[in-house]
Amino acid sequence: MTTDLDAFITGLPKAELHLHIEGSLEPELMFALAERNGVAIPFKSVDEVRAAYSFSNLQDFLDIYYAGASVLITERDFRDLAVAYFDRAAADGVVHAEIFFDPQTHTDRGIAFGTVVKGLLAGMADAEAKHGLTSKLILCFLRHLSEDAAFETLAQAEPWLDRIAGVGLDSSEVGHPPEKFARVFAAAREKGLKLVAHAGEEGPPEYVHQALDLLAIDRLDHGNRSLEDPVLTARLARTGMTLTVCPLSNVKLCNVASMDAHPIDRMLDLGLRATVNSDDPAYFGGYVGENYRQAAAARGLGKDALVALARNSFLGSFLSDDDVARHTAALDAFVAEHG
Repeated sequence: MTTDLDAFITGLPKAELHLHIEGSLEPELMFALAERNGVAIPFKSVDEVRAAYSFSNLQDFLDIYYAGASVLITERDFRDLAVAYFDRAAADGVVHAEIFFDPQTHTDRGIAFGTVVKGLLAGMADAEAKHGLTSKLILCFLRHLSEDAAFETLAQAEPWLDRIAGVGLDSSEVGHPPEKFARVFAAAREKGLKLVAHAGEEGPPEYVHQALDLLAIDRLDHGNRSLEDPVLTARLARTGMTLTVCPLSNVKLCNVASMDAHPIDRMLDLGLRATVNSDDPAYFGGYVGENYRQAAAARGLGKDALVALARNSFLGSFLSDDDVARHTAALDAFVAEHG
C-alpha cells in the first residue's frame, strides 16, 4: 500500500551521492552476465545468491561483492549495469547521481581500464537521453591495496580525467586509515579532481579527522562515527561538510543496531549537511527511495526533514552553482505543489 508520504518521497527531486555501481549488480543480472560471458559463479540460482547476502559485517559483504564483480567483462556489461541502476534511480526521483566505480576490482583481473569507463559512460549517456538524469563518475581507490597501486590506477585514468569528476577511497576501512593515501590524494587534487573518502563508517572518528586534515576531502562518505566526537561534529556543521549517509547499509553491516536507532535525524538536528543514499543497493535491501522511506518510517521524519535531505543532496553535489540553483528551484516547486 502506497501512502501519501511514500508518494511524496518518490516524487521528491533528489541527487544520489554515494552509490557503488558494482554494488547495484542484482542477482538476475549477475546470472545473465555469467551466462553471456561463460563465467562460473559459486551459486546455482538467484535464490542462492540472495541467501548469501545475509552477511553481517563489511568484510563478509566485500567477499561476496568482489565475487559478483567477476561477471563484468565487456564494455556492454558495464553499460548494462549502469543502465539498470539509472532506471531504478529515475523511478525513485533521482535527477542527478555521482557514482563510484572501483577500477582496481577489474584491472587486477585483466579488464582494461578503458573498457570499464567506456561502458559506464555509455550507460550515463543513455540515462541522460532516456530520463534526463545527469551523472558524474568518481574513481575509488581500494584502501586494502597499497598507495603505489592507487598511483598506478591514477596513471591509468589519465586519458579519461576529463570525464572523471573526482577520486574516492573505499573497501575495508579498519586498519587502512586515510593517511595511507595522502600523497595520491594530493596528486589527484593537482589534476583538478574533487576528493571524497569513506571515513567513520567502521573506522573511528580519528579517520574522519585524517580525511579532513590529511586528504583535504570535499565530501565525507558515511561519517556516522563523527557523532562520537562533539568537537568534530561541530567542525563538520560549521564548515558545511556534506555527509553521504547510507541508512540501510549501516543497518545491514551492523554499524547501527536497527533503523529505529539510526542517527539521520540527529545529524540534521546538529546542523550537519546529511544526505540519504543507497551505497550498494543490490546487497543492502533497497535503492535510494527505500532508504528515504525506511528512515522516515523508523525515525518519524516529516516532509520538512525529507526536503532538507533532498536539498542537501544538491548542495553537496559537484554540480555547477547554476545547476544546483536549477535543481533546488525544481525542488521548491515540487514542495509548493505537493508539500
